[in-house]
Amino acid sequence: MKHSLLLLAACLVLAAGCTASPESHEAVNPLTYTDIPDPDIIRVGEDYYMVSTTMYFCPGAPIMHSRDLEHWEIVNYIYDVIEDDDIYNLRNGKNAYGKGQWATTLRYHDGVYYALFVANDQQKTYMYRTRDIEKGPWERNVIEGYFMHDASLLFDEGRLWVVWGNGNLNLVELEPDGSAVKAGAEARTIIESPREGWNLRAEGAHFYHIGDYYYVLEIDWPRDKPRTATVWRSKDIYGPYESKVVLQGTLGGRGDGIAQGPIVETQHGDWYAVQFQDHGAVGRIPCLQPVTWVDGWPMMGENGVPLENVTVNLPSQGRNYVWDNDEFDGSELALVWQWNHKAPEGWSLTERPGWLRLRATKATGLADARGTLTQRTVGPRSYSLTLLDASGMKPGDEAGLAAFQSGNARIGVRVAPDGTRSVVLHETGRSVSRGADGRPVFERIDRDVRTVPMEGDRVWLCIRYVFTPQDEGDEADTAFFSWSFDGDHWTEDDYALHMRFTLDYFTGYRSALYNFNTLGEGGTADFDWFHQRTY
Repeated sequence: MKHSLLLLAACLVLAAGCTASPESHEAVNPLTYTDIPDPDIIRVGEDYYMVSTTMYFCPGAPIMHSRDLEHWEIVNYIYDVIEDDDIYNLRNGKNAYGKGQWATTLRYHDGVYYALFVANDQQKTYMYRTRDIEKGPWERNVIEGYFMHDASLLFDEGRLWVVWGNGNLNLVELEPDGSAVKAGAEARTIIESPREGWNLRAEGAHFYHIGDYYYVLEIDWPRDKPRTATVWRSKDIYGPYESKVVLQGTLGGRGDGIAQGPIVETQHGDWYAVQFQDHGAVGRIPCLQPVTWVDGWPMMGENGVPLENVTVNLPSQGRNYVWDNDEFDGSELALVWQWNHKAPEGWSLTERPGWLRLRATKATGLADARGTLTQRTVGPRSYSLTLLDASGMKPGDEAGLAAFQSGNARIGVRVAPDGTRSVVLHETGRSVSRGADGRPVFERIDRDVRTVPMEGDRVWLCIRYVFTPQDEGDEADTAFFSWSFDGDHWTEDDYALHMRFTLDYFTGYRSALYNFNTLGEGGTADFDWFHQRTY
């Protein structure tokens, strides 16, 4: 039986200090309340395209389309897998957690779209090119040299440049097609940011030539202050550069501020910035800010202070499609799904029409299980639900629904060596305490929280997420797990997963469908649908 759950998506409409025309609309931050870090945006005609970091997930580097700078829809990915090696096949103890594709720079020049990023698990820089950003195909070059951190491209008067770095920002010229560093070119340091009093300085560069000036937009994090957007400018590409803070302040009650992202000019001559905000376990979420040019500086928000409500001088149109429900009634995976590392062999949407079939891969646990399919979670609160048919599972199989990050928990079916099936709630992660000397002591967690005998072949599974409290009794960044054997009567366990955004994975929490086998050759797990909704 197919169950349908309404997808609730509402956008508050509030004034932002100016009167909206019929061609304007009001946007409220955050835009999507889900993990879209390190954005870069271009405009081609009336179409806006954004790329984001997805690191180790495959396919990777999602291309999102918008016509109003508020609603973003995934239309393509730049690659299926970075390299078909042990790292992306989760073999021989290798993985790309916290690594992979970082901070892609996206540009359009003479009918060609360019995307460049560093893959720090490979210690390489990749340049992709296409004439059709929504359909591809993409041509790839591997550039000798490792542009770490956060490179940004600039086409300027027939030449192609890249700026990159962390703390100090560097510049080098590329070949006109971006396939390599230009023969004979040498890198120069063009910006040296202050060293004292900073948690983080000068990273996440975005490089522009606007009017008389070259601009490098970057982020800093001063001690005891929120994240800060800083702009450097010079009339000579090599400098010297002068700097100015263009955005600094809290937003939505969070003290860490917003920063890192591009600026873009609309077809009507207005300017906007899209910056991300660190938002705890849900990830790094995009926020839109107006840009006003003051004495040649792109000031963001209202006098450099972030705004929650923003008037956008474009008509509201399009849809948000970076997460969604799925009935699994097609022959191809929806674009909102990404595999944890490279896609496994043997999964299918056609062997049992209307169901997603995952074949168990050999694994010790969720972290090295290749048959794990993920989708972004969404705030401020949401449910993820699925129906699992366990009739094809074999001894050693574990399949179900997980809250996926470094510290994770999963609810699903486990088949014992004797064939006995149970519903198991399992937690994996680490706890931190203080030793007698005051230093942190880390203890590995890998335990069954609850085990319940399976009734029949099917089980309904649910994870309830609370990222930002909405009611009394809510606790931020918690997840709760429940199950049902008939779809009507549910049991929610007392256990709560305390979610943390950790740098070893460096991604927001995702809901994941999984099937792995700890003994050897496994069976199949069939999922009838996946539903996600806010509440």
